[in-house]
Amino acid sequence: MRVILERSNLLKSLNHVHRVVERRNTIPILSNVMLRTDNASLELKATDLDLEITEATAATIEQAGATTVPAHLLYEIVRKLPDGAEVMLKMDEDGAAMSIISGRASFRLQCLPQSDFPELSAGTFSHIFRLESGDLRGLIEKTQFAISTEETRYYLNGIYLHSLESDGKLKLRAVATDGHRLARAEIDAPAGSEDMPGVILPRKTVSELFKLVDDPDVAVTTELSDTKVRFTIGNVVLTSKLIDGTFPDYQRVIPSGNDKLLVIDRQDFERAVDRVSTVSSERGRAVKLSISDGLVVLTVNNPDSGSATEEVAAEYSSDPIEIGFNAKYLLDIASQLTSTEARFMLADSGSPTVIQDSADENALYVLMPMRV
Repeated sequence: MRVILERSNLLKSLNHVHRVVERRNTIPILSNVMLRTDNASLELKATDLDLEITEATAATIEQAGATTVPAHLLYEIVRKLPDGAEVMLKMDEDGAAMSIISGRASFRLQCLPQSDFPELSAGTFSHIFRLESGDLRGLIEKTQFAISTEETRYYLNGIYLHSLESDGKLKLRAVATDGHRLARAEIDAPAGSEDMPGVILPRKTVSELFKLVDDPDVAVTTELSDTKVRFTIGNVVLTSKLIDGTFPDYQRVIPSGNDKLLVIDRQDFERAVDRVSTVSSERGRAVKLSISDGLVVLTVNNPDSGSATEEVAAEYSSDPIEIGFNAKYLLDIASQLTSTEARFMLADSGSPTVIQDSADENALYVLMPMRV
């Protein structure tokens, strides 16, 4: 194999694929990125056996071939080459090593045979539809923060994506929850997503997908089966296994009878929560909201360090209520809201609270209270 390409093209593709590769691997081939020539392009592929990313980049192919080299090492070498540089990748006759040559710099990396590289067989996809990357990015952005990191409840370690009818319209909905908070976002369902199976996209897949959908003008082709999903974004193809589990009935968690409406300036509230939580303990992080007519008093008490109080004006005309929340969870939700106002639908101090974005009726958040 002998290939010449621009450093910027190679770096961009390596940046996408090398992130999939785990830093520590017991299987040596999984530390490598596969390089394979294809007509006038170089194809790069990386996998961790659950997730696979492939990308093709323009190149001059002087001699066709394929091999695998250490992914993170190749990325660091190319990253440190000067802007505008031209890079040559040249494999030895015996295939045991590959040279990376650019200007006066030359590197030599050990290779493993391409035949050893595992393929994540995609199988047959039952549903295919296209999404605007901006829509897909929005679904992820509004829900990703609520994904559980508790490995024992593995079925919560991702975003639940499904289609359903809501208010007479077919919607594509994304939901994530960790048991303490829930985030829900939806868009009008694209053609082809009707009757799709409800799937759970793993946390790592969601994270990598979010980084790939950065161009709002690119359409994303989504292919689904019961066990796998494949996203095609321009020259990038991301294939992933799905979480094999049943997502809980989240509809039961979303209260419908919360009749106490609190409307508060989002920025004022967010900054006040941030300020008073400065004295909270890392373990507790509880902030108490004392809500009465036209006023919210935020209080934090930490026996080890001190206390803090701040008042924020608000619209509220129901019976006074005191309720406690995790300050970090409040800040996470507040940062997702796009309008100037946050709407809290409350019931009592022990029941879940619904938080809505005045500017986005397609997003909804549920937060469980804490004892304070």
